[in-house]
Amino acid sequence: MTTYDERASLSDLTTTAERVRRAVEGVIEGKPEVVRLALTVLLAEGHLLIEDVPGVGKTMLAKALARSVDCSVRRIQFTPDLLPSDITGVSIFDQQQRDFEFKPGAIFSQIVIGDEINRASPKTQSALLESMEEHQVTMDGQTYELPSPFMVIATQNPVEMEGTYPLPEAQRDRFMARVSIGYPSPAAELQMLEVHGGASPLDDLQPVAHAHEIVKLTEAVREVHVAETVRRYTVDLVAATRSHPELRLGASPRATLHLLRAAKAGAALLGREYALPDDVQSLAVPVLTHRLLPTAQAQLNRRTAEQIVREILQRVPVPDPSVQPWRTPGQRPPGVRGL
Repeated sequence: MTTYDERASLSDLTTTAERVRRAVEGVIEGKPEVVRLALTVLLAEGHLLIEDVPGVGKTMLAKALARSVDCSVRRIQFTPDLLPSDITGVSIFDQQQRDFEFKPGAIFSQIVIGDEINRASPKTQSALLESMEEHQVTMDGQTYELPSPFMVIATQNPVEMEGTYPLPEAQRDRFMARVSIGYPSPAAELQMLEVHGGASPLDDLQPVAHAHEIVKLTEAVREVHVAETVRRYTVDLVAATRSHPELRLGASPRATLHLLRAAKAGAALLGREYALPDDVQSLAVPVLTHRLLPTAQAQLNRRTAEQIVREILQRVPVPDPSVQPWRTPGQRPPGVRGL
């Protein structure tokens, strides 16, 4: 059971998350839900895929989140000629030592920005598979641990754009959530002209949290209580995608785990020590849709994975709190005002 000291630390760390959110929103105008989702993925120890048309601020969002935290940041510009060794590293023979020495690649950083990830070949994209799932890199029989926290923020253009390769299913499944920024509202775009017209707000963005604080945040998220009925509801949602007639590929067990972790992070951001079905519902679309493959008939009918997930949310019964309370016995109601 969560102790009082842990609950107090959750309050303090929620304040830290609020500082990060405000810093990022100072750069990304008029997109609070997008910023909130990015922060949720960070606290849930996941990876974020930002997919949209060019020029809407995908790279800006990734840079703003990375610069808000005082940690190591590396950017990888994915191009067709990028090699896997450029990402993971390479062993070079040292003439003086008469032995091979491993030179770490760009993946050895706490936050890695993969810009236009689908412009690289599938062979190069696959270099991220081990690091994103196991937080390590294996080279020449040696395993090298990656730093903590570790997060990959990748941007990509829609596959209809020229010079892009579709991400393999195994690669997409390792991203906890996918988000589309979309075009700004006229008011937000007008504000953007005023703020970004003279200089980039990234130039003035200073870190508002340290890496060790983010590690403590992720530890607090792990302590969020999830009732058995909420866990079963999460499983039922994911299982419904596997039997849906309009989907030829449903969500994986990894998707179930990612959805639960994201729901716990969403609850923590609201200052709650327990997750609700509402947390699962609010994150089902960004966590599940990029993993699903509609059938050819569904595509002919212009049915999208997002529409199918929303229908599943309407169809799967929501658990009754009277059967099993969301909180564990003895937990006090949250007194923290969340984001």
